[in-house]
Amino acid sequence: MSIFLLSLVLVVIVAAWFNHLLSGKIKTLDKQIAETKAQVEKYNKINQEIADIKKKLDVLNKKIEVIKSLDLTRKAPVELLDDMSRLAIEKRMWLTGLEEKSGNVKVVGIALDNPTIAEYMTRIESSQKYVDVKLLSINQDASVKGLQLKRFDIRFRKAPLDKQTK
Repeated sequence: MSIFLLSLVLVVIVAAWFNHLLSGKIKTLDKQIAETKAQVEKYNKINQEIADIKKKLDVLNKKIEVIKSLDLTRKAPVELLDDMSRLAIEKRMWLTGLEEKSGNVKVVGIALDNPTIAEYMTRIESSQKYVDVKLLSINQDASVKGLQLKRFDIRFRKAPLDKQTK
């Protein structure tokens, strides 16, 4: 009976020791899980900050693109007016209107005669900055006594940037 009791005590001691060993491993693993969860939370916060920074960077890049676009187009009206006045035939014609919308240009003016208007259209066509030059109308203008002036309306488009030569 003493051997039975001694083996029973030994089994209980071994079971208690095994239970203590497994409890220690469980506590160690729980601690590692808690540390891993803390690291994941930390990295999630960092990822959120990175995502916010990327959104702000995208907004800034869009603003930069708009600024570049505005910078490119701010000179366009001045260049158009300069081109039209440079191409005009001095002392033979006068521009009375100039309008540009989405690359389509309308020029209205007064000339002394039809050949002057034809020469002006030829100059516009040969500039390589403009295409599809069309004369929409020529009308007699009798606003000045003694002169047979011609009122004209010309329309054309700006050539694509890759086809323009500077």
